[in-house]
Amino acid sequence: MPSQGPTQVNPVKSKVKDAHQHHLAPFTIKEIRDAIPAHCFERSVLMSSAYVVADFAMISGLLYVAHYFNNYISPNTSWIVAIIFWNLLWFAQGAVMTGVWVIGHECGHQSFSKWKIVNNTVGYVLHTALLVPYHSWRFTHGMHHKNTSHMTRDQVFVPKTSTQVHGNGPEDVHNVIAESPIAVFMQIFITVTIGWPFYLATNAWGQDYGRHTSHFNPNSAMFKPDQKLEIHLSNIGLLVMAGLLTMFGMTFSFDSLLKYYIVPYFWVNFWLVAITYLQHTDKRVPHFRGDEWNFIRGALSTIDRSYGPILNVVFHHIQDTHVAHHLFSQMPHYHAEEATECIKKVLGDYYLEDHRPFLQAMWSTWNECHYVDDHAPVVYYQTMDFNKARSMTKKKL
Repeated sequence: MPSQGPTQVNPVKSKVKDAHQHHLAPFTIKEIRDAIPAHCFERSVLMSSAYVVADFAMISGLLYVAHYFNNYISPNTSWIVAIIFWNLLWFAQGAVMTGVWVIGHECGHQSFSKWKIVNNTVGYVLHTALLVPYHSWRFTHGMHHKNTSHMTRDQVFVPKTSTQVHGNGPEDVHNVIAESPIAVFMQIFITVTIGWPFYLATNAWGQDYGRHTSHFNPNSAMFKPDQKLEIHLSNIGLLVMAGLLTMFGMTFSFDSLLKYYIVPYFWVNFWLVAITYLQHTDKRVPHFRGDEWNFIRGALSTIDRSYGPILNVVFHHIQDTHVAHHLFSQMPHYHAEEATECIKKVLGDYYLEDHRPFLQAMWSTWNECHYVDDHAPVVYYQTMDFNKARSMTKKKL
């Protein structure tokens, strides 16, 4: 019999060998909500707008510094100084632009203000400026929140099964090649640079619908017929933005477009994919099939990770308050820290967090979380046995 009511994900302090223990949790959504002060659920359009203004002020300041350096300092400085400057500036601008992306994401959750038209207008503008199809992604992201960690209904970073990963068996030579640190680095690099547009265009790392799906195609299986108009509006916005960027490049130079927009845009892609991947991928995070899933199980099947005090603020705490976000997605980001401290007292060991440095967490997670069981109702990530694969491959050769 499937378990009934809210249930527990694997405790934070459990060892990996105990990861398959799961049982009923001693609380409900209402009990969690009641532990949070009422003001944390209040949405203020003025407060939300202030964060947008602050983000664009920082972006404008960074662009001014870049323009000044490019025109007055760079011609008279060494290439080493120029490389250091541009990389620091691109990192900073990409981080702040990621913050803008997060606010657009909040608009999709209707947490920017009380008014849907305000939320969708602001979200449409912010996400379109970052080449995101606002409504299309809003629809699939909403499905992700309604079905988090469900093996056949979730929409992003759906785990591969044992059969999908092992291919021709554990001795498959491709698995041995994939163990190489260089290969792992290249896999991560490709994923965090082009993974986001690739996901939008092909639904890679998303749910398998048995045929090609795309966020740009209103007839894709992941959309409903009554959503077509908004998907078309999203596509039109992207075409307009692409046209504006093209005009900028032709008016000034491609070099200027590359320095002021394209490279920071790829930093946004990096953070978006990395943050999302690490929020939902860990050996302690379960996934479910069939009736084993329920909302609270799914909402708690995510993990909070701190990226340090500066990036946490710049990213509007999307990554270190993600558990609270999944429990109450209409809560504004500026109340999420306070709410997280409150829910920790209720959740106890059911609350998942990881304080390892970002790069360490990314590397170890990528090397540990390879696949899940093909049929079990509750599954956890397992790690490929490369030693066995290497040994069996040598025997075959």
